Formats: sequence, C-alpha cells, structure tokens
Amino acid sequence: MSSSTRSPDNQTDGVRLRDVTEADLPVLFEQQMDPEANRMAAFPARDREAFTAHWKNVLADAAVAKKTILFDGRVAGNIVSFQQLGRPLVGYWIGKEYWGRGIATRALSEFLNHVTARPLHARVAKHNRASIRVLEKCGFRICGEDRGPFGPDGEEVEEFILKVDAGDGERAGPSHLG
Repeated sequence: MSSSTRSPDNQTDGVRLRDVTEADLPVLFEQQMDPEANRMAAFPARDREAFTAHWKNVLADAAVAKKTILFDGRVAGNIVSFQQLGRPLVGYWIGKEYWGRGIATRALSEFLNHVTARPLHARVAKHNRASIRVLEKCGFRICGEDRGPFGPDGEEVEEFILKVDAGDGERAGPSHLG
C-alpha cells in the first residue's frame, strides 16, 4: 500500500470492501440521516420508505457496482458506481463517526481496482473539501462545474465534476474486495 493512501499510524489497514447485503441497510439508513453529513454531501436524507425502495433497486441492478465499506469489521459506509447521463459515476457515503481517518481514500482506491470503467466521473459539492481531497488522492482531477438540485433542502448546489482516466492515480496494494 502506498503511503499516500495510508495514514501515518496505519489507521486504514482495517478497511475492507464486500458486497452490500440487506443486513447492512439499517446502518446505512442511519448514516444518511445525519444532518451534518447531509450538509457536507449536499444530499438530502431519504425517509425509510424512499431509502428502502432506492436500495432495493440498487441491489437488483447488476449494472451497479456496490460495496459495503467495512472498518475493523463494522459497516463504515458504502461505495457505488452507476451510469448517469451516459457516463459512469462513482459515489460514496461514510458514516460521520468514521470521518478523518483515511477510510474513504482507502475504500475508493480499493474500489478503483475493481471498477475499471474509464473515464470514471464523480460529482461533489464545492464546499465538501474533504471529499474533493479523497478523489484527488485517488487520481481524479476537476474537469468541470455544474449546479445540481441536490441540497438537503432541495436547493441548487454548486458542484465540481471530477474524472479519472485510464492510468491516472495510484492504486492501493492487494485488493480486499469480497
């Protein structure tokens, strides 16, 4: 594993990815209900019915790559890749209690070893500096800007569009995908 994807005290060694299961959904639901996380991601929380319907569709769609992010065996979040407007996008959600530990960077690096579609895009709220850093550490570069109706209160949010091309970015060592 490269030092750029690992914190100095090896806090990310416990990061693993595995297939999302229905048993993960209660934790993922609670994580997406956090108001601070919603502000950072500029994405509104879903009520339980909408959340369940969304994940039922995600789990049934073989074209969507979806992984649960585990940290020391606990569900820390999820990461997905899907088609939007004809191009592959990646998105992730990390529970607030796992922020600032390098977990998102490690998980995205692992995921990029598994999802090989390139270019791969990401959209991130301009104010979400932590997520921008995660993407840049994994080889993504800002390639555009947009406004999306994704704010927690339905307002438009200014976003950066980032992309990683074939051969861009470092990859972590051996994959730990389940």
